[in-house]
Amino acid sequence: MRYLKPVLIACVFLTAGCSDGIATVDGRDISEQEFNAYLQSKRISPENAEQRRRALDDYLHREALAAAALKADLLDQAAIEVEVNEYRKQLVISRYFDAYLRDNVDDAAVANYYAANADKYRARKAHLAHILVRTRPEMSQQEREARLTTITEALSLINRGEDFADVAERYSEDTLSAGKGGDLGWMKEGAVAPAFSDAAFALSPGETSGIVTTPFGFHVIRLIEGPQVASQSLQSVEGDIRYQLRQQAKDEESQRLMSSVKVTRQEAE
Repeated sequence: MRYLKPVLIACVFLTAGCSDGIATVDGRDISEQEFNAYLQSKRISPENAEQRRRALDDYLHREALAAAALKADLLDQAAIEVEVNEYRKQLVISRYFDAYLRDNVDDAAVANYYAANADKYRARKAHLAHILVRTRPEMSQQEREARLTTITEALSLINRGEDFADVAERYSEDTLSAGKGGDLGWMKEGAVAPAFSDAAFALSPGETSGIVTTPFGFHVIRLIEGPQVASQSLQSVEGDIRYQLRQQAKDEESQRLMSSVKVTRQEAE
């Protein structure tokens, strides 16, 4: 046991002729089962003799060191026991639900949920463009009116036949889309402010909205293509479904477990 400090060696004895015990630390027997559980937690193969020997040296060293520290009477043992018990409870709960959810929320459960709730994973989308003149909550009424005049002017130019993309490049304050003629690409219904989405998805292809007000400012919206219904693939939503099913299964199993244990409080509420 080359890793054991000399002052601690007296605390540790290797046992012989005992099929269950492999060592004794300050009077406490270390069983083969206990040590094998430790090896498993450290992902050490018990078949690797050298790794097993090193692991045993380390395990006994820390067992002996902890035993000696407790005997030194410098620690609040009651506080340590509380902390150990809290950690034990957390570990038990965590390991239990890891195993339970692995068995109860598998790939088949996710696929079955997706198939049974296909409508939830269909959405309308449309190819949109817009012109945005920004407003801010702290703007004065006069400033807001000036902004409204600007978007009204842009809309008037479009209504008189000017190209939407050209007007967007000149007037839009959405720097990401203005250089592309206001093109926003394909957007899901409901993915932006409700007023914007409602106005956009009420248009016909090639049609332009009136002035639409959102928290971002004043918009003029053009429907380029669509709307059309698109389905999200299982691959794209399986993470969300798995999380949802795991939370639901965990809540239900927590309630079942709690109903199986009687809890009585002695102190007054």
